[in-house]
Amino acid sequence: MNYARRFSILAALFIAASVLPLGAQTAGTAATEGKGTASEQPPSKGKAVRADKTAIFLGLGPAPDAAASDRGAPLFAANCAFCHGAKATGGEGPDLVRSSLVLHDEKGDLIGPVVHNGRPDKGMPSFSSFTKAQLYDLAEFLHMRIYLAANRGTYQVQDVVTGDPKAGEAYFNGAGRCKMCHSPSGDLAHVAAKYQPADLQAAFLYPASVTGFGPTAKRHEEQVTVTLPSGQSVSGVLKRQDDFNISMVDSSSQYHSWPRNSVKVDIKDPLAGHRNLLDQYTDADMHNLLAYLVTLK
Repeated sequence: MNYARRFSILAALFIAASVLPLGAQTAGTAATEGKGTASEQPPSKGKAVRADKTAIFLGLGPAPDAAASDRGAPLFAANCAFCHGAKATGGEGPDLVRSSLVLHDEKGDLIGPVVHNGRPDKGMPSFSSFTKAQLYDLAEFLHMRIYLAANRGTYQVQDVVTGDPKAGEAYFNGAGRCKMCHSPSGDLAHVAAKYQPADLQAAFLYPASVTGFGPTAKRHEEQVTVTLPSGQSVSGVLKRQDDFNISMVDSSSQYHSWPRNSVKVDIKDPLAGHRNLLDQYTDADMHNLLAYLVTLK
C-alpha cells in the first residue's frame, strides 16, 4: 500500500469517526455478533455505486478481495475476536482497524508473520497451523474492515432529511459558496427527482470525477500547468502524479512526463471546493443543505 493511499485511508477514518453520528450506521451493524460481517452483506445497486464513487473521491484505492475477506471472517471470529473484538475494533487486544501494521500490510506480508509466530511477550499466541492461504484471507478480512470504516459510501444512512431548508438555501448562497459553481435553475434543476436523499447527500459530500449518465455524462478532469526549468510552460489534463513523476496530455493530445522534483506544478482541481468543505461543514450545515436540495424537484 503506497504512502498516498495510506494517508487517504487515515484521513478518511478520522473523518468517519468525526461525522458518523449524522444518523448513519455502518453496513452490517444490524447483523448479530458472530453471524456475519459488513463484507458479507450484499449492497444495493445504488449503494454499491455510491461506495465506489466515495472510494475514488477519497483516494482509497481498490477494495480488498471480498471473497477472501468472507473466508477470513470465520477464521477471525474463531481465533482472534475474543481478544480483538468481533469487528476487529479492539477488546483486551488492540484495535486492528487503526493498526499501523495492518495499514502497511500488503496481501498478508506483515500480518502473516505476526499471526504465525504470535507475540508471546504481549500475550498473543502463535497460530502456526494456519496455511499461507488462510493468512491471506485473514489479512483481507482486516483490510476490508478498514476499507468499510474509511469509505462512508458503504454506510446505511437513516433519517437523513432533518435540516432546515431555508437555512440550507442561505448556506448555498452564502458561506458554502455553492452558487459560485451551481444553480438551482441550471445544473441542479430537478436534482431531487434524480437522487434519493442519501445519494444526494453523498453526491455533494463526495462528488465523483464523473457525473451524469450516458451521453450527458461529464468528466471533471484536473487541469495542470507544468513550468520547466527553462521557463517554458505546458498545460493540459493531469494523468498521473506521485512522489517521483508527473504526467499529462496537452491540448494537441501529446503525452508528457517529468521528474516531479525538476518542475513547478500548478494543478486546478474542479472538485477542490467540495474537498475543502469537508473539514468546514458543521452537522447543521450538511443537514440544512440537504434539506434545501431535496426541495429542488
